[in-house]
Amino acid sequence: MTIILASASPRRYQILSLLQLPFLMVSAQADETSDARWAPKEEAARLAQRKAASVAGFFRTAVVVGSDTLINLGGQKIGKPCDRGDARRILERLRGCAHEVLTGVTILHQQSGKSFEWVQAVRITMRSFSEPELEAYVASDEPLDKAGAYSLQGQGRSLIAGLEGDYLAAVGLPLRAVANGLQQMGIAIPVNVDTIYRERNVLNWRTFAE
Repeated sequence: MTIILASASPRRYQILSLLQLPFLMVSAQADETSDARWAPKEEAARLAQRKAASVAGFFRTAVVVGSDTLINLGGQKIGKPCDRGDARRILERLRGCAHEVLTGVTILHQQSGKSFEWVQAVRITMRSFSEPELEAYVASDEPLDKAGAYSLQGQGRSLIAGLEGDYLAAVGLPLRAVANGLQQMGIAIPVNVDTIYRERNVLNWRTFAE
């Protein structure tokens, strides 16, 4: 059975590759506009569903994985910045605060009508980083395509004081949930997912306390 990741994200590609299953990548063509009527968790779920559905309609026999990540800061939703100025404003809001990274996942198999949905919350605490640190990070352009304007697996790690929860979900894809969903679609997982989470030998995962 063909697996398709409805994303062009290299981060999600790298995470899904840990399952050692063959898959294709097809960029989702979905409206990702935030809706004020949706609570943060609902929005992460709905946008993941839209992304999966935008691809599944063209590949009815494939299992399609869609995912979306956003920041929940006290009930306020924060997505990707539109430019450097916006990235700076977002990081100023997050500085010295704890927030949630919410990653929604939808797995669809149009032919059978099966679906799987999940939203994973991860708590991130930001350091009270200095103005020079902020300016240097924004100038790096790393924040521009990241929810919350930072990359915890990149240079943005220096801005983070702590992480509680699923590191892979915070990066962009909750692998354990995805593995469970694929198994529900009848796909055997050839690796031990618990071992991946125990060894944490991915990107800079080991720099965070267990």
